[in-house]
Amino acid sequence: MSKPMKIDFVSDVSCPWCIIGLRGLEEALARTGDLVTAEITFQPFELNPQMGADGQNIGEHIAEKYGSTPEQSAASRAMIRERAADLGFAMRMSDTSRIYNTFDAHRLLHWAHIEGKQAALKRALFDTYFTDQQDPSDHEVLTAAAAKVGLDPKRAADILASDEYADDVRTAEKFWQSHGISAVPAVIINDRYLISGGQPPEAFESALREIAASA
Repeated sequence: MSKPMKIDFVSDVSCPWCIIGLRGLEEALARTGDLVTAEITFQPFELNPQMGADGQNIGEHIAEKYGSTPEQSAASRAMIRERAADLGFAMRMSDTSRIYNTFDAHRLLHWAHIEGKQAALKRALFDTYFTDQQDPSDHEVLTAAAAKVGLDPKRAADILASDEYADDVRTAEKFWQSHGISAVPAVIINDRYLISGGQPPEAFESALREIAASA
């Protein structure tokens, strides 16, 4: 008998390991379809909540945040691109890519959850940022992503032009931070089990099977 699982996927749309982790989790869920029936809710986390409106060059940002050299940063991006490609995702980060503020993207994702299209919008926003190299803080870009997955673009634009759902997002962010989440992706299953990082499908599959067996 299939075991229902509540999965909270804490992540940011500008986090490369988050799309790698999501693809790994989705593959693991496909492999365990006979054992697990999962409901995934995407929870907000901002990697760079203080990022300005114009964003920042990725190389400059990584150097400031982690002390990486340009060569180290480029090598890391190449490795991430390869990991993503192995999971069927095209990641096109380059030396000219930029890091942006993602708060408004999280507001839109909160609304999309209410509308039953959160997973579709989350995937679309990963595509928008990593594959299409568009700015996920730009309201026109966000509205287009919403329309692409069948959400009302006028309603999306109205939300983005206001502060709607801002308090909800901040409350959720504080909740997960208060529960020890300081890095993403963080995958919390049944409010009890934590799987951290962009794990491969095999790691997620093993965890899902173990949790299902103990349920």
